[in-house]
Amino acid sequence: MRAIQQREFVGPEVLELVELPPPEPGDGEVLIRVARAGMNFADTHQRRNDYLAAQELPLVPGTEVAGVREDTGERVVALCGTGGYAEYTVAPAALTFPIPEGVDDGTALALVVQGLTAWHLYRTSGRVAPGESVVVIAAAGGVGSLALQLGKPMGAGRVIAVASTQAKRDLALELGADAAVDANAEGLKERLIEANLGRQVDVVFEMAGGAVFDACLAALAPFGRLVVYGIASGEGNEIHTRKLLGRSRAVVGFWLAHCLGRPAMVDEALADLFGRAARGELRAVVGATYPLSEARQAQIDLAERRTTGKVLLDPSG
Repeated sequence: MRAIQQREFVGPEVLELVELPPPEPGDGEVLIRVARAGMNFADTHQRRNDYLAAQELPLVPGTEVAGVREDTGERVVALCGTGGYAEYTVAPAALTFPIPEGVDDGTALALVVQGLTAWHLYRTSGRVAPGESVVVIAAAGGVGSLALQLGKPMGAGRVIAVASTQAKRDLALELGADAAVDANAEGLKERLIEANLGRQVDVVFEMAGGAVFDACLAALAPFGRLVVYGIASGEGNEIHTRKLLGRSRAVVGFWLAHCLGRPAMVDEALADLFGRAARGELRAVVGATYPLSEARQAQIDLAERRTTGKVLLDPSG
């Protein structure tokens, strides 16, 4: 089978198109013929081995796929952990889900990682109360574009998008944001408060880190929550407890992997997301589809913020 494999942990040049034998499913696993592999910003961290879970070489990257179960012929979306950038992969049966009628592969892939993340940002980590203001960093991205649409249905008051270009801010407004501001860290605190009609904000979904994190923390109202689900800039932050105590603010981390061993945290949320998508209430923004042979370029474009929404790989290309 054709696959992307790497034998070093460095830049995108290590992603090589190779021929490998199809994987053999073990106990509790299923073999999937991949129709589309999902791509995430976290894949760039996986490639460098600087993310939350350590990787081993040689590595076939890719954490989720949509395709067909070889044993049943059923269309499924699956969380495979690694091995998704290939024509075939194996995934735990417990993390393999039927794709409902009327839901395409791109939408299913967007919902199974970015959708679940957005859902839990509201319900589990952000615990957004009715009427609270919500700020979405990287609002045109995979998680952000879904979080914008979930805001009002999940009870948020004013939803404020943060994005790097005017085109992305326009998309955010189309998806339901009440306001959209520039992502430049300089002056971001003031822009967020202005966008919230002069009031500090209640909840921020933040994945950039560095100066953006600091600006968002400074914009929080008393009892506000800053929910961190990524560090796209690569710049981690340190927080003095005085900054939390002095304004009764909270910083909360979220990593989807901690939900995966808890079926109740996945099944209910995914059923809700699939239902919203099937009813036309939630639109997954599916961006570019790259052929497998262009996985390097796809990761470069992801890292340089050239993409919008869910990015896919086509293993036949």
